[in-house]
Amino acid sequence: MFHRVSLLPTTEQRAAIATELGKEPKGMQQITAVDGQGHPLAVQVAALVDDKPFPTFYWLTSRFLVKELSHLEAAGLIKQLEDRLQEDPQLMAAYQRSHEDYVARRWAAMSDAMRQRIRELGYESVFSQRGVGGIENWQQVRCLHTQYAHHLSSGQGNAIGQLLDDEYGIAGLLP
Repeated sequence: MFHRVSLLPTTEQRAAIATELGKEPKGMQQITAVDGQGHPLAVQVAALVDDKPFPTFYWLTSRFLVKELSHLEAAGLIKQLEDRLQEDPQLMAAYQRSHEDYVARRWAAMSDAMRQRIRELGYESVFSQRGVGGIENWQQVRCLHTQYAHHLSSGQGNAIGQLLDDEYGIAGLLP
């Protein structure tokens, strides 16, 4: 079970996230999803970190979920999903909408000053053309972790994340 939230991380939550990841995510802005016990599962990260584009808008912070999704990746699921995307026009359309949602959410989360800085640095196309996890080719799947973090954070706005729940029961593994 998970809950979508919008919480500024407390000192304790920052420490817990750093413990889970082995470091605190640079540019962390807010917690976007928690499990049934209130433990952070995903965070939102600033678009620019040290004046450089940061590709991961939503970052999966649960060591447990990272491990589960890594097992699926190691078993070849990304290639299988890419094949399915090519064979299933409805899934591909939903996946394209996932990228569109990601881009829109990222722009909406930025302050006017951040948007202006992005324009000044010449990165506007990076943020308007790159989808989930910073991927350029919206017909490929870069990694399950970024897809699932977007899914948790957007309220089921990610086709791959929803598929992971529907077919692999990922959300059902959470407390």
